[in-house]
Amino acid sequence: MTMHRWRNQGFTLIEVMIALVVIALLSALAYPSYQQQVAKGRRTDAKQSLLELSQRMERFYTERGTYVGAALGNTGLYPTVSPGGYYDLSITAQTADGFTVQAAPRGSQVGDACASFLYNQVGDQTVSNDAGLSAVKCWQ
Repeated sequence: MTMHRWRNQGFTLIEVMIALVVIALLSALAYPSYQQQVAKGRRTDAKQSLLELSQRMERFYTERGTYVGAALGNTGLYPTVSPGGYYDLSITAQTADGFTVQAAPRGSQVGDACASFLYNQVGDQTVSNDAGLSAVKCWQ
């Protein structure tokens, strides 16, 4: 008669701890990069909204001969919040022959490095940020 020895099979505590450390390190490196990519994708909401708003401002100018009096909101040219809900829209400057519109981040987009997007009647695309990111990089 042969006796079988049952060998205890499984993971040791050290193996489990090493696996947890590896997972934690990968998560610590990957999650911020993921968040940056999500924020970058949401910037499209601001850019598209500003371009649509500027088109409506141009139509307003064509009909009235001035940008003065254009407004946002329920009775205005465009909503005050972007379609995706990540930016507050406003007309920051309006004169008879010029305007500047702005998309300021809101909600989960507030920490984005590009901060606020600005667009004017001649097509200047700028940003207001303290992170040092160029307008070209943000508007890509």
